[in-house]
Amino acid sequence: MQTISDNNSSAIREIFGRDKALIGMIHCLPFPGAPRYRGSAMDTIYDACMRDAEALVNGGLHGLMIENHGDVPFSKPDDIGPETSAFMSVVTDRIARATGVPLGVNVLANAPIPAFAIAMAGGAKFIRVNQWANAYVANEGFMEGRAAEAMRYRSLLRAEHIKVFTDSHVKHGAHAITADRTIQELTRDLAFFDADAIIATGQRTGNAATVEEIEEIGAATHLPLLVGSGVDKTNIVEILKRTSGVIVASSLKQGGVWWNPVDPARVKSFIEAAQPALGD
Repeated sequence: MQTISDNNSSAIREIFGRDKALIGMIHCLPFPGAPRYRGSAMDTIYDACMRDAEALVNGGLHGLMIENHGDVPFSKPDDIGPETSAFMSVVTDRIARATGVPLGVNVLANAPIPAFAIAMAGGAKFIRVNQWANAYVANEGFMEGRAAEAMRYRSLLRAEHIKVFTDSHVKHGAHAITADRTIQELTRDLAFFDADAIIATGQRTGNAATVEEIEEIGAATHLPLLVGSGVDKTNIVEILKRTSGVIVASSLKQGGVWWNPVDPARVKSFIEAAQPALGD
């Protein structure tokens, strides 16, 4: 494999103290300022996040990702208001204090600078960025990689301890603008721009990445690889054979639907299915 970066990242072991990590997703309800917010008290929003967090951690997940998924339709990075960072910082801090597990932050859409600020304020260990290098056409429109400005902002905060997890060939978009470059080349660009872990996804929320795509991305990078969509109890063992972990969401919710609360029975079933591949 061609050497692209001197970042010999072992981000999964550094953050989670293990070689394979199961990360549960907290899909926050709509925050004030989002189109679907209907005047709910802030404690109602925070309590819903806390209930999901406790159900996931008590069920055996190793870490959590906090995301403003309820804010759909998502704003482009420069249009995200300061209120989003404020509310997500409170959620992150409360969950960090209550659970004690490593946390990540993803601010939609593709907003690493607010994510770094929230992670620093709330004690998170990593952020997720959907497009770190290059560009694509997302649901929100043209979306550029923001690695250069984000890494300078991380340095400004003295937040070098906060790791960057980023998608390769991210879902919910068209990649025709980079169609003359292979997925492997695009994946190597992420390492070149100092990412710490790579995420493979399907076509949209809840859709699984194919084994072929997972292996293609994995062959292109020395960084830890995770799968961030479509993970469930039926495919978790095969995925963990090829990766350093997963970010799991919809399959652990009531009815398998992302906007529903976490279902403890689904969490239990998922953890039991994953156990043979964890090496514990």
